[in-house]
Amino acid sequence: MTQPFPFSAIVGQEEMKQAMVLTAIDPSIGGVLVFGDRGTGKSTAVRALAALLPEIETVAGCPYNSERVELCPDPARITSKKLVKRPTPVVDLPLGVTEDRVVGALDIEKALTQGKKEFEPGLLARAHRGYLYIDEVNLLEDHIVDLLLDVAVSGENVVEREGLSVRHAAKFVLVGSGNPEEGELRPQLLDRFGLSVEVSSPSDIDTRIEVIRRRDAYETDTKKFLTKWRRQDTKLRKAILAGRALLPSVDASEAILRECAELCLKLGSDGLRGELTLLRAARAYAAYLGEETVTTAHLKSIAPSALRHRLRRDPLDEAGSTTRVQRVIDEVLA
Repeated sequence: MTQPFPFSAIVGQEEMKQAMVLTAIDPSIGGVLVFGDRGTGKSTAVRALAALLPEIETVAGCPYNSERVELCPDPARITSKKLVKRPTPVVDLPLGVTEDRVVGALDIEKALTQGKKEFEPGLLARAHRGYLYIDEVNLLEDHIVDLLLDVAVSGENVVEREGLSVRHAAKFVLVGSGNPEEGELRPQLLDRFGLSVEVSSPSDIDTRIEVIRRRDAYETDTKKFLTKWRRQDTKLRKAILAGRALLPSVDASEAILRECAELCLKLGSDGLRGELTLLRAARAYAAYLGEETVTTAHLKSIAPSALRHRLRRDPLDEAGSTTRVQRVIDEVLA
């Protein structure tokens, strides 16, 4: 099996990489939406980050990635109470996927051949404690979007059909990518993404050459290329783990809370999810930098990613969402 491209070797796309690292430190941020041109490293970054993260411990034989025997909703599948290590899962959600494939359904083969009524876990079970990646998320069918919204809110997948009643944990980092020219994302799903980034093809020749050089080196001699970048990936892994450990003790003052509220109020974002996401992302960013207090500088760095997809449409303002957010940041956090 080919090893994923090293995360540290991805050229540019700093905001995208930062957003993904922050969701690795604090998955409660709510995932990442990446909009931009094709061939800009969106799927590469997701798989590279998952490969960078430490393995997860799961009960042997449990298809739900349960960390303890009592949490597995189907004990009959457990082959041993022993814990085994698995790579952090990355599950692709294809555009034409059926509802049964997503949530799980009756195992027809066993029902016909053995007369057993057994549940076959779906993609949500496989993605638990990992990443669910949706390419061209703006083209996803509405009924699948509704399913994902329900699970994203509860962190649990509930299946009641064909005489089956199954309930299992389904907590994952949702990563979606797409091209805005091919259609807009439903507001309900858009709001569920914690961070949103915009990527584009490099506009200068030197950067494009470096992308070609690294990709060619990776495909020509993968082992040598991975060895070359292993030290930087290891350093980043340690920073993520240190950030996770520090996160619970990172403090946000009353002044920071006020700045979060002022930013969202000035931008006219609906609800309070913007403030909460901004605070969580800023806290994760501080932890990633090894700092125990959230500052205005942290808010400035993360605010565009946390807020650009939460703006109300303004027909009188032709500026893009990033420009509008930056304008308000300069005004409120001067």
